[in-house]
Amino acid sequence: MKSLIRQKRLHAAMACAISLSFLVAGCGKTAPVASNTMVVGTYTVTTQPIELTNEVPGRTNAWRIAEVRPQVSGVIQKRLFDEGTTVKLGQPLYQIDPRPFQATYDKAQASLVSTRLLAERDSKLLLENAVSKQQNDDAQAAYQQAAADVETAKINLEYTRVLSPLTGFIGRSSVTEGALVQNGQATALATVQQIDPIYVDVTESSDALLRLRKELAEGHLASTGKDQAAVQLVMDDGSVYKRTGSLAFSEVSVDQGTSSVTLRAIFPNPDHELLPGMYVRARLDEGVDQNAILVPEQAVQRDTTGAAYVWRVDAQSKVQMQRIGVDRVVGNTWLVTSGLKPGDKLVAEGTQLMQQDMSVATQPADTVHIDLGNSGVEPAKAGANTASVASPASAVQVANARG
Repeated sequence: MKSLIRQKRLHAAMACAISLSFLVAGCGKTAPVASNTMVVGTYTVTTQPIELTNEVPGRTNAWRIAEVRPQVSGVIQKRLFDEGTTVKLGQPLYQIDPRPFQATYDKAQASLVSTRLLAERDSKLLLENAVSKQQNDDAQAAYQQAAADVETAKINLEYTRVLSPLTGFIGRSSVTEGALVQNGQATALATVQQIDPIYVDVTESSDALLRLRKELAEGHLASTGKDQAAVQLVMDDGSVYKRTGSLAFSEVSVDQGTSSVTLRAIFPNPDHELLPGMYVRARLDEGVDQNAILVPEQAVQRDTTGAAYVWRVDAQSKVQMQRIGVDRVVGNTWLVTSGLKPGDKLVAEGTQLMQQDMSVATQPADTVHIDLGNSGVEPAKAGANTASVASPASAVQVANARG
């Protein structure tokens, strides 16, 4: 009998222990999600200050370019410059054989003497009516024509010394001594380029041009004159050119094929650091946006018309399609200009499966990592948003990439 009672007590204790273990194991667990509710990763919208800059690609071009060509035909006797050096305005570059032109000049001089004596004699005889007025007129005309021939021969003789048309760098010579050159030939003997100052031609969309003009008028862009904005130059290796230039917004035309315009900036180049043909980027400082909204690229979708939208989770845990306006790419995010506010919860993982009014369960996105590149940004403090932000500085310099 006592054995039976002991067994019952043991069974009761075991049952109690099992029940307690299930109770403890269940503590701390959330209620299971319904099998028909999808779990999505979300990103919570915040604001942060960013320093906006607009970078557009371009190439350097010489301030002035002169192609040196002969103005008389003949054989090159000497090249009078060193290739790749600086030449001055009026400096001799080539010497063409002057002997044929010297002979022509001497002949013209002799003809001038003869016609001058004849004209003087006929003038005296006309006073005595010894010659007709017509004969005297012909003699005077012949004298003037001889004088013009002398001037022409003198000019051609001077052209045998080919002079530099401007001060600048001269490139390689296309001819050597002994080469026959001709007046008006298509091939230039050499090219002289003046590169201080130097042009930087950049291409921008017509919409961006209108926006930049508006920002210049409103004082958001630093001005260097009427319709001119201060601009910096970023070299191909990422370094910034030490001198500031001016970007002009006047006298431009829109390319009908690409709807783009070519703008021209001017930079001082006294040290000749910039050479024609270099690839550069012109940077315009557009000021600081104190309440910028940056959204991960993976959360932004496009419809068939190209318009941007996101999936926003409302208070009832249902997703809603939200149209947004985007300005440019910032690292791996979009700079949003309209359609969102701080605290909005956006679907960042599972966007391909979203439908309007679809019920979802949310959790912080694991794959969202905000990376603003080399520009730097002060991470916005958002309690609900666990997505990480990579960058240490207090403001971000944003390169332009239209959305």
